[in-house]
Amino acid sequence: MKILYSDDYIVACIKPVGILSQADTGGGESMITELSKMYGCEIYPLHRLDKGVSGIMVYAKTKFAASELSQDIANHRFKKEYLAVVNGTPQESGEMVDLLFKDSRKNKSYVVNRMRKGVKEASLEYELLNTDRQKSLVRVLLHTGRTHQIRVQFASRKMPLLGDKKYGGNNDYENIALLSYRLSFNHPKTKEEMIFTADETEFINVFMK
Repeated sequence: MKILYSDDYIVACIKPVGILSQADTGGGESMITELSKMYGCEIYPLHRLDKGVSGIMVYAKTKFAASELSQDIANHRFKKEYLAVVNGTPQESGEMVDLLFKDSRKNKSYVVNRMRKGVKEASLEYELLNTDRQKSLVRVLLHTGRTHQIRVQFASRKMPLLGDKKYGGNNDYENIALLSYRLSFNHPKTKEEMIFTADETEFINVFMK
């Protein structure tokens, strides 16, 4: 874990691959427990990253900060950008809008064609950064935060992320080719704009070599 910023209200950090962003019933190591031990206070989650995904996360240290930032997330004032490496070559830029159904028993999401109980709209936009025609590096801006959203939306268009075995990616990579690359939001107390960016060098070297 790498700490990027910390004050009395928030902590911004890099979540490594293999650690849970929040504790679950399995009792595995989580960012919440580690940060709680580090700072000696309660840590409040604001968003999630899958266990097999690394990158920037922000946590709140107070109920006030958690409430303020949760409202910003709900009102789309919390900007989340990702880097992903997908199979194939998408168009230079585009938007994806789908209806997603999450099957909690399988911990898997599916694109469906009609609204019903348990279905939520998911939208994102992306930009193609580099491609060798076999695989492509894209930057993704999330408009919604659904379970496995980036993974399932690209996979549904025959462009699964490298290493994403759950959604049809190949088995040549140990981890999923997805990085939480940049977060930007206003500080819950000062309202100052906060921008955090991860170093993408290792990620690109692993998945685009």
